[in-house]
Amino acid sequence: MSHKNLNQYPTFVKQIHNIYNMKTLLTKSLKNSYTYTEYRVLVENLLADKKSTSKEDSEDLVNYSKLNHSRMKRLDKTIKLSDEIIEKVESITTPIQWIVLSEGWCGDAAQNLPIINKIAELNKNISFKIVLRDEHTDLMDSFLTNGGRSIPKLIQSNNDYSIIKSWGPRPTVATKMVTDFKSKNGSITPEFKKDLQLWYNKDKGLSMIDDLLSFLGL
Repeated sequence: MSHKNLNQYPTFVKQIHNIYNMKTLLTKSLKNSYTYTEYRVLVENLLADKKSTSKEDSEDLVNYSKLNHSRMKRLDKTIKLSDEIIEKVESITTPIQWIVLSEGWCGDAAQNLPIINKIAELNKNISFKIVLRDEHTDLMDSFLTNGGRSIPKLIQSNNDYSIIKSWGPRPTVATKMVTDFKSKNGSITPEFKKDLQLWYNKDKGLSMIDDLLSFLGL
């Protein structure tokens, strides 16, 4: 069925077509995905060769990746989940697939991936995989944020791909900070990026945890 003549079909046929297309994209992406541990090892090995996950040969991206690697290592050790949160996540009985579009040089990804992983580890019904954005632009372009390829982007689906929703690239509170700053200043500045990272450090992942619980309907 081509896109050109899709409009002549009933709504349910279009829905089936869209589900099939999304299933194809997600299945293709999963064939070239990483577990959280594999992703961490990938970034670390690339850094040993003074490279980043980007195909672009950039010293800045390597430096960002190095800083992010340290951030993730710290967060892996320091993130704490309350008994109440653990109990809520453990109550999930329906299989869920999480795919996150990311890159090693992305500061927002470094702050949020460790928390996503901590939540996913609590329940065997949550399958969590990471794919590199620049290797999966077709999937990324199905989940743009205001027209941009912003990451991280968390995509959730069930086993038959009929229920799909997404989150990202930042916790709700941080998103508002970015939106407010852009409305006043036109664009993000290096100084604001530093302030945003300071906010992440002070927040200690609490806003991200709240977002994920809401995302899961808990």
